[in-house]
Amino acid sequence: MKNMTLLQHFSELRRRILWVVLIFVIALICGWYLSPYVQGFLTQPLLAVWPDGTLLYTGLSDGLMIRFSLSVLFAMLIIMPVGLWHVWAFVAPGLKKNERKFIWPVLILSPVLFVIGAGFAFYFLFPMVFRFFVELNQSAMIPNLMLPAARDYLSFAIGMLKIFGIAFQLPLVLVLLNRLGVVSKSSLIKVRRYVLVLIVIIAAVLTPPDVVSQILLALPLWFLFEISILFMRRD
Repeated sequence: MKNMTLLQHFSELRRRILWVVLIFVIALICGWYLSPYVQGFLTQPLLAVWPDGTLLYTGLSDGLMIRFSLSVLFAMLIIMPVGLWHVWAFVAPGLKKNERKFIWPVLILSPVLFVIGAGFAFYFLFPMVFRFFVELNQSAMIPNLMLPAARDYLSFAIGMLKIFGIAFQLPLVLVLLNRLGVVSKSSLIKVRRYVLVLIVIIAAVLTPPDVVSQILLALPLWFLFEISILFMRRD
């Protein structure tokens, strides 16, 4: 690709974009048929702590909107690694050998860390948080009927998965900034106590207003911060 003309570069970029769009459309169609299973999977942590629970559809279009949003979510999960591969295939020939050795692990680790973060939220955070909310609502002194809206629940669940997936990118970002010379290892060690305070604040803002979920986000972030320092270059 180094000897290609500008027009040939645009043609190559157009071809790769069309492939990504085509795969996204196919994944979207597949997601439409798989969305009921995705919904059941996402609802499992709530029903595990609330066996007789029922989610409420508040409008006629709820079923359609839920199915479409889950189809888009499924398509985005499929297209993310595909898109990253096409980006790499397009830019790699123009990179130097040391640059390729540096960027390639980033493209692999980013989706891996996202999946680990989302998995942590799904399997560790959700059971504790949902049990807390269910028991809190059921302990009310007045008669009550708990019927959470299906769209609200799925929006909350997917939002938390995204938050944890993005939060687990922290070591990748810090190591990348260190290799680019933006952040030094010694400077991060010096401000460690302030970083801890910042992590606690971020966890309090991003998670529901209960101590358990805030701790379950703050502790992994602090652990990832410490891991990041280990992989940084010495000043």
